[in-house]
Amino acid sequence: MRKHATVLSGLALGLAMAIPAHAAGVIEVSFKDPEKFADAGRSAFDRDKTVDGLRSHFEGLAKKLPDGQTLKIEVLDVDRAGEISFNARANDIRVMKGQADWPRIKLNYTLLVPGQPDRSGTENLADMNYLQNPGRADSTDLAYERRMIDRWFDKTFTAPKAPKAAKSK
Repeated sequence: MRKHATVLSGLALGLAMAIPAHAAGVIEVSFKDPEKFADAGRSAFDRDKTVDGLRSHFEGLAKKLPDGQTLKIEVLDVDRAGEISFNARANDIRVMKGQADWPRIKLNYTLLVPGQPDRSGTENLADMNYLQNPGRADSTDLAYERRMIDRWFDKTFTAPKAPKAAKSK
């Protein structure tokens, strides 16, 4: 029995090595003076949680970049969706009103592609209709900010799809 298990695990290892791993680009994220952000949370703990969540989300988008590309992002300001409702308890609640409380993120970016000139810019991401937009509208932390980042990233860095051919009559 042991011999068969060794042969099977050897076959599985060989198959895993034969299948190439999906190559992806790299995203490097930095945050400039997060303690001065408009609204990344009320406490240092909340701010760190916001920064870590945004960093993780940006870095997760690297799989959409072609191999060899590096995207450098410097987050300059964050204003999260909603407003914090202060209450007598320790658990403050973030309330979404859909008024002037939409999510906003200001950032600089530079896309490095080997053999091509660097592409860079400053973006002011905002989603004024964040409560009316379809799509991911879950109750997880940073849901509206993640959706806004995804839309910007796809529009800015993924190749546009070819237009459909016109139907002939």
